[in-house]
Amino acid sequence: MTEKINLTMKFSLDKEKEEQARDIILTVFQALQEKGYNPTNQFVGYILSGDPTYITNHNDARSLIRKIERDELLEELLKSYLTNQ
Repeated sequence: MTEKINLTMKFSLDKEKEEQARDIILTVFQALQEKGYNPTNQFVGYILSGDPTYITNHNDARSLIRKIERDELLEELLKSYLTNQ
């Protein structure tokens, strides 16, 4: 059991799930902008709290964002940020 503690867990999403997450993020981002919200602030609020009311119902964005786990959402956002640097 001690050996397992020294190992690093690996987290990865399959390609299809990554594409789904990306599409959902872009759709939700656009819906938030259309309603006049700051998408960055709203995403941060949602990721930190898990409270879906940070995401608008406009264009079904709230139900879309709940289709992906917050850790998957965070992974996709971070990956996008790091690859665009």
